[in-house]
Amino acid sequence: MTTARRLMRGPTRWLLPLCGFALLAGSLVAASAVGWMPHPSPLTSAALTPANPDADMPVPKQNNFFSSNTTHTTGIEVPLRVGLEAHVQAQLSDVLAFYRTELAKRGWEEKPDGAVVAADHAQLAFAAPKGPATLKLGRAKDETTVSLVQRNTEAAAKANVLPMPGRARLIFGYLVPNVASLTINDQTIEIAGGENHPQMLDLPPGTYSYELVVSGYRLRTDTITVASGEAWSISFDDDKKPDQIY
Repeated sequence: MTTARRLMRGPTRWLLPLCGFALLAGSLVAASAVGWMPHPSPLTSAALTPANPDADMPVPKQNNFFSSNTTHTTGIEVPLRVGLEAHVQAQLSDVLAFYRTELAKRGWEEKPDGAVVAADHAQLAFAAPKGPATLKLGRAKDETTVSLVQRNTEAAAKANVLPMPGRARLIFGYLVPNVASLTINDQTIEIAGGENHPQMLDLPPGTYSYELVVSGYRLRTDTITVASGEAWSISFDDDKKPDQIY
């Protein structure tokens, strides 16, 4: 897997590769785009308008910052996962109303189960045309923060990253010709070096401590929190945190 980021300041655009992963080399690609806008004066109107009315992942035109990212796999045109992050200088209630309106226009159906709406945060689940989706809103520095994620169930199934029902899937592999192991959930999984054959482990939702060991050296000890239906990749890079790929 490799990660690329596209940065935008005004009309200028370019591609900047950031780092690579041993896992599924050349198979999964995560790409990001980031944009900044001049800091506007505080909004006095609740009427937010979309920057691009035709975009699948809408963002208010009145945003101070936005970024988008996608995860692709070789041979499958549509992304496994699409995400959008934004900062909007508006009240949370106004941003929530904006997304409920705009997502409904795109055929997203809001699910009442597990919905949380408070003065300083909100979380909603949706059944989108391509798969499950989640909207999270928060407050920081007089702005409303936005995290919008949509997952493509059909693409994930074709890529063999879709977990068993009620489980989350971890995907891990190791390409350097040494012996490696992953210890998680009271089990240790040996990983053969020099092979591009990622291994998979389905776990119940929860938070797990894990340890990565290479040639007897403890590479990293950390925790990972996974939810039902998600898929995550665990990299053997020294400082690389797990990546959610679906």
